[in-house]
Amino acid sequence: MKFDYIIVGAGSAGCALANRLSADGRTQVALLEAGGRDLNPWIHIPVGYFKTMGNSSTDWCYNAEADAGLNGRAIPWPRGKVLGGSSSINGLLYVRGQPDDFNHWQQLGNKGWGWEDVMPLFKRSEHWEGADAPERGKDGPLNVSENKVDRDIVTAWVDAAVAAGYKRTFDYNGEDQEGVGYFQMTMKNGQRCSSAVAYLKPARRRKNLHIITHAHAEKLLFKAKQCVGVQVQINGISQAVHAGREVILSAGAIGSPQLLMVSGIGAASELGAHGIQIKHEAPGVGKNMQDHLQARPIFKTTASTINLEINSIYKRLRIAMTYAASRSGPMAMAVSLGTGFLKSDPALDRPDIQFHIQPFSADSPAQGPHGFSAFTASVLQLRPESTGTLSLRSASMHDDPVIRPNYLSAQTDCDTIVRGIQIARSLCDYDPIKSLVTEEYAPGKNIGRDDTDAILNWARDTATTIYHPTGTCKMGQDKMAVVDERLRVRGIQGLRIADASIMPVITSGNTNAPAIMIGEKASDMIMEDAA
Repeated sequence: MKFDYIIVGAGSAGCALANRLSADGRTQVALLEAGGRDLNPWIHIPVGYFKTMGNSSTDWCYNAEADAGLNGRAIPWPRGKVLGGSSSINGLLYVRGQPDDFNHWQQLGNKGWGWEDVMPLFKRSEHWEGADAPERGKDGPLNVSENKVDRDIVTAWVDAAVAAGYKRTFDYNGEDQEGVGYFQMTMKNGQRCSSAVAYLKPARRRKNLHIITHAHAEKLLFKAKQCVGVQVQINGISQAVHAGREVILSAGAIGSPQLLMVSGIGAASELGAHGIQIKHEAPGVGKNMQDHLQARPIFKTTASTINLEINSIYKRLRIAMTYAASRSGPMAMAVSLGTGFLKSDPALDRPDIQFHIQPFSADSPAQGPHGFSAFTASVLQLRPESTGTLSLRSASMHDDPVIRPNYLSAQTDCDTIVRGIQIARSLCDYDPIKSLVTEEYAPGKNIGRDDTDAILNWARDTATTIYHPTGTCKMGQDKMAVVDERLRVRGIQGLRIADASIMPVITSGNTNAPAIMIGEKASDMIMEDAA
């Protein structure tokens, strides 16, 4: 098989790329996805992440290695394995990041990636249901809605944060992210609007767009220093798929660097240990891994929360009937409803922590909610300094790579997560949330609010990923940069990367929206270079 463009990975960026590159009808575009079609109904029901994360038919089910920063714990790392990628199993939260994030990218030598450059791409991608604003788009394929599920406990938390002196925000995706309010969501009419729904569904009937599922990329194919295709296993049969123009990797922060390394692009010493012949020395492949680590304070409450609302088959049946009849109720709820982008220290020039307020609590999604009424005030550091690595376990793409996040290895990260937890606890001293909290379940009364060592140790014992791996094929000009500012893999022709792995520094917030923006920008650059 031969196409003009081959896109490896139908995730957040890959779906956007496939739509834009095939729009003119003149180029043949192949979109390869290792998973299947997004037919599982739980994908499209907002609370379906409870059913799709940890499900091997929709999730790669990766696991990180034991991490010293987590007191030796090894934690799951979910990643979408289905059309739409992680946008089909994530929490539906739409966060662009801070303008300074992208201005910093540009300052690092990545021309064309400043806020003024990328903001129009965010606008182009979205259909914003909220109030008109200069930074918001109305004509894009990705539906972004305001919160439509009113929960008393979440409203009480937001009001308490305002009472504590934090400002209220009505649109954290504008020029100023700071404040407390409600999440915006990739949702339409009570259903998930994944990248596949937004970009592939309207393009599916194009004769020049070839969506190939159950297609597991095994190795890149080269002619000298030119990438000419991909060896891919389709429904269990390995075959070569050739590209007349370019191959674009959109397999994410895990899949893209792994595919580069098994194909001979990486650090020669590391690849040689697996018997891989070096094609191009690129020491930065798999390095610079960044992720958001969330600590999860939990508070018991007298308010009604999801924990008790689904504790009987009759209540669950009523919730299901409500959703079936009106696409509303708890089943139409994103993973988190309230949010806050705050400063851990008032002296900072911009927010460095983010809250996810959830009207339920659980030790893990797989175990289900606690048997008591409670809410979670998850907090994370927006721009961690700790970086990890991704390396090969073997020379095969069919073996999971070695993921070492290296959490809480920088002192700044330790200090910031402790301060974030302290803020989460202190906000419960303010009404109206104060009158609704009966007990702090976690960290719990045995850990003093000023006992920073105990708080940090609690975080190491309990914190987990919030599923934002980035940076493993970073964009830049230094020797560790894997791609240039036009996302071309350095030293190789005909090969680009367009996904969250190219982020030189993680964005300040959830990463789905920036990944889609990267797909949009990559499509522009590819078409410009082909003209």
